[in-house]
Amino acid sequence: MDLSGSRRRRTHDHRHVVTEYAGVCAARGWQGGALTVPVRRFKDALQSGEFVTTVEYNPPKGTDVAALLDNAKSLVGKVQGVNVTDNTAAILRAGSMSICRLLFEMGHDPVMQMTCRDRNRLAIQSDLLSAHILGIRNLLCLTGDYPTVGDHKEAKPVYDLDSIDVMQIIKSLNEGKDMAGHKLHGTTDLYVGAAVTPEMDPPGPMLAKFEAKVNAGTRFFQTQAFYDVEKFKTFMNSVRKFPVKVLAGILVLRSAKMAEFMNANIPGVEVPEAIIAELRAVGDEKALDVGVQIAVRMIKAVRDHCDGVHIMAIKAVDRLPEILKKAELA
Repeated sequence: MDLSGSRRRRTHDHRHVVTEYAGVCAARGWQGGALTVPVRRFKDALQSGEFVTTVEYNPPKGTDVAALLDNAKSLVGKVQGVNVTDNTAAILRAGSMSICRLLFEMGHDPVMQMTCRDRNRLAIQSDLLSAHILGIRNLLCLTGDYPTVGDHKEAKPVYDLDSIDVMQIIKSLNEGKDMAGHKLHGTTDLYVGAAVTPEMDPPGPMLAKFEAKVNAGTRFFQTQAFYDVEKFKTFMNSVRKFPVKVLAGILVLRSAKMAEFMNANIPGVEVPEAIIAELRAVGDEKALDVGVQIAVRMIKAVRDHCDGVHIMAIKAVDRLPEILKKAELA
């Protein structure tokens, strides 16, 4: 087989994209041993009381990272953290860790999402150690959607552990031991987060799980999408007694159909009929413009009641700079 490539046209060759953002290890003074991460914008900003902004990316379903990296480049210095999802909705995509590393080299402080669906305890611990080695310091622990909702419905779920178990593992790794109690040659320094659904009704079970996650080592929470500001304020009043930070999840709606789908399929999320009517009134072509306006409105409404916002612009990341500017976040 001829591998010289002299006459072969490369399809989807993105090495030039990666090269543009490479070499940061050397620039940051890595000389062997453990990688030192001099700037922890996300953690430091939260702990200092600064109002924090994070955004979210889904890795590509494939290897073409050019669009994602170009968009992320426009946000360097404008956000304190960038989340990368982990096969969200059980749909196959590139791994969170690889994208987090590229974002780290670009100058972002990535937040790596990790689900329990696809890994046993060995794989989870190995990935956590690997993430630390690659300079990733922020983790969002999630249980993960069941495979039957995704695009590989015959995949076998693992669920060896749940998200609270993973938080406890991270606490142990940070202290220098693995889950079995064996000593590590080099500890981790991971900042742990979890998800919460603020509009869950009744709220009792949600609040009990919130407290359990705090006790397991969670230091920050990102909420699922919500659209009732008063319910969110009530939720925040209930959790302010805990020593954790809370980022309000702001999901950009693209259409009335998207809002209706969420109401029918996502437990604990309820888009009010008034918002759906607002989207429907302008038609599909202009619905995203209205969705951006709603997101900006929500950010301004919750700003005084939480520690930051986490903006999820699914299939609309090109609107993130506009949202940040209009919400006076950048």
